[in-house]
Amino acid sequence: MGDWIYLIVGIAVLGVAALAGLVTSGRRRRIEPPRGGTDVITPPPADGDVEAPVEETPAVVVPEGPTAPATPTLERPEGTASRLVRLRQRLAGSQGGLGRGLLALLSRDRLDEDTWESIEDTLLTADIGVAPTQQLVERLRTRLRVDGASAADARTVLREELLELVDPTMDRRLQVSGEDGRPGVVLVVGVNGAGKTTTVGKIARILVAEDRTVVLGAADTFRAAAVEQLATWGERVGVEVVRGPEGTDPASVAFEAVKQGTERGVDTVIVDTAGRLQNKAGLMDELGKVKRVIEKQAPVTEVLLVLDATTGQNGMIQARVFSEIVNVTGIVLTKLDGSAKGGIVVAVQRELGVPVKLVGLGEGADDLAPFDAGAFVDALLG
Repeated sequence: MGDWIYLIVGIAVLGVAALAGLVTSGRRRRIEPPRGGTDVITPPPADGDVEAPVEETPAVVVPEGPTAPATPTLERPEGTASRLVRLRQRLAGSQGGLGRGLLALLSRDRLDEDTWESIEDTLLTADIGVAPTQQLVERLRTRLRVDGASAADARTVLREELLELVDPTMDRRLQVSGEDGRPGVVLVVGVNGAGKTTTVGKIARILVAEDRTVVLGAADTFRAAAVEQLATWGERVGVEVVRGPEGTDPASVAFEAVKQGTERGVDTVIVDTAGRLQNKAGLMDELGKVKRVIEKQAPVTEVLLVLDATTGQNGMIQARVFSEIVNVTGIVLTKLDGSAKGGIVVAVQRELGVPVKLVGLGEGADDLAPFDAGAFVDALLG
């Protein structure tokens, strides 16, 4: 009996001790937060370093779906006035050799036959052409008959006669406006390599600088590079480019460009065309087709032929062929800088009876300027 009592008492003592341990453990786990605040758990500094508490940065929520592309920054093309200033500067640097050579010959103490032959050779080398050269030499002979003409007299006479050859009376304005609510349509033609597609992009920049609205037609569909190049030019100044898949009928692209330009009420549509070699009759017929298809919607107000100023007589052959197909109304001379062959201005105008309207003076986006006869002649004379 006594043993049973001791066993019961022992069990009771063990139970009380266990209960007391549980209560103590519970109290150790429970941490009462300070009144009026929130628990801030800061990990202990490692290796004794003391760091300030780091505040949590709110998460940035990125919306699902494709990210909208950034709006491209449009370029503001250079105005016409500053282009003309650079025209004079660049021509003076590249063409002055011709004028200085002529002035040196004309200022000799005696203008004998050998001197006149040298003058004629100099003019022919500058690609002025045979007939204009003979005309100029004859007029210079008449006006400088006396021996020992002063340098001042020679310069004055030469300037007047060169200006007469370049013909400042020609209308060099670009016909870029249409009538009856329709846009002006500029058709740009020329062989590959002359700078045709680049010229289209640069003309667009000139018109944008004049606050005109423009649509470009990428109708040189035989060259994917030409289409992409034109698209890049358009993007830079916010001009839309109408294009089609490679190999698309060029006439259909030109038609769609003029259609969209008409529907949107833009001022001018400029159409780039295929520029394969001009001696392939089928391709030239196709160029004529492009012009006919365009004119079902709006008249072509300007046909610009792009010529490389350094090609000489080959450029003259191109000029004749293109003018027979599409009735060229103006010339764009590219690569006129860096060459003393500026006489092609005279030759091509004499050949076609149409004016040089624009000249390219370099590789820059705004290195295309309206042609100015007086500035050109002054540049020739250095």
